[in-house]
Amino acid sequence: MPKASQPRVCVGMIAGAHGVRGLVKVKPFTEDPEGVTSYGPLSDEPGLRSFRLELLSQAKGQWLARIEGVSDRTGADALRGTRLYVGRDLLPEPEEDEFYHADLIGLPVEGPDGKPFGVVRAVHEFGAGPLIEIDRRPGAVMVPFTKAAVPVVDLAGGRIVVDPPAGLLEPPDHRPEDEGPEEGIGS
Repeated sequence: MPKASQPRVCVGMIAGAHGVRGLVKVKPFTEDPEGVTSYGPLSDEPGLRSFRLELLSQAKGQWLARIEGVSDRTGADALRGTRLYVGRDLLPEPEEDEFYHADLIGLPVEGPDGKPFGVVRAVHEFGAGPLIEIDRRPGAVMVPFTKAAVPVVDLAGGRIVVDPPAGLLEPPDHRPEDEGPEEGIGS
């Protein structure tokens, strides 16, 4: 099992119990849904517990699985919400222009002018394309993770460059109509 101090990647999550014999529902975060068990034993977020999963069947984007040592619903219920991790060193290198979220989180972000912009807090996928969440202190901003909005991801150099779409960084209470009429309109 990887130690908590080593870089790790979340490959799935225990979504809940199934039945009374200790089976669990596992939501995989891997490109290939079966890949959640391809890298050996999994660990919890702090890296203190190890899990060996046997995938049984798949339905609705989740796996029904048996976890070694869990034999009843109480034990399965206690694991609900547990994120499952593997050591980053066990995963294959991503293809060009593909990235593991764990490699991006914590990277400094700069604007196209080279000025500091923030730090990557998280990468989200809500269904309409990935977004990177950038901590800007005192708040955060979500930027589409596209080539246009994020033209440079330099893992070796330890930085990301963003060029956010127009209007994205406007204050939440900013409304274009507050700026007054445009020249030639309504005059």
